[in-house]
Amino acid sequence: MEQEFLISLFMIIGIDLILGGDNAIVIAMASRNLPEKQRQKAIIIGTFLAIALRTALTTVAVYLLTIPYLQLAGGIFLLYISFGLMCGGDEEEEHVKSHGSLWKAVRTIVAADVLMGLDNVIAVAGAANGHTMLVVTGLFISIPVIIWGSKFVLKLIDRFPYLLYVGGGMLAYTAGKMISHEDQLQFLADRPMFLEAIPYFTVLIFVISGIITKKKNLNT
Repeated sequence: MEQEFLISLFMIIGIDLILGGDNAIVIAMASRNLPEKQRQKAIIIGTFLAIALRTALTTVAVYLLTIPYLQLAGGIFLLYISFGLMCGGDEEEEHVKSHGSLWKAVRTIVAADVLMGLDNVIAVAGAANGHTMLVVTGLFISIPVIIWGSKFVLKLIDRFPYLLYVGGGMLAYTAGKMISHEDQLQFLADRPMFLEAIPYFTVLIFVISGIITKKKNLNT
């Protein structure tokens, strides 16, 4: 029994660490315009709230993914978040020191993580075999990696701003996969190439749109 528990725990930690890359990108993009102190708060608060919600989602994961059009709606909303993060203005520090900006970043982190987690929680729920404590333990063990990873990504974006579009593209790809996996769209199953192409179309369209909108914002 103890061996089975440990195997399940290691599987959950592995899944969470793999998914932690997505979390780190969202956290970095959402908090990049905040001053250093508020960045730290946004990263910590956003991570813990996202982990808490993902834990709750995992306990009802099987039910959630049976709700018609939930994946489609989640994918569309994640595209909206991706677009906003790519083309958001680069405000000066004095304009982003309000608590409103901090909580806006936290809300973005939590919303994106929950949406991106709709597919992923199924894997965790399956590995946990119904043991909620396993889910909670695995998620909290992976928290330091997610926090450290987001700080690392933040430094990379600060040094190489174009990586913002790489991160936005990854979010758009995830959103496209959510949309293509929507059960209500399976009438397109006889056109598998179309379904497989959806994530790539979303990346192409939204990254180009983000770049154009960003340039327009800078020129106005």
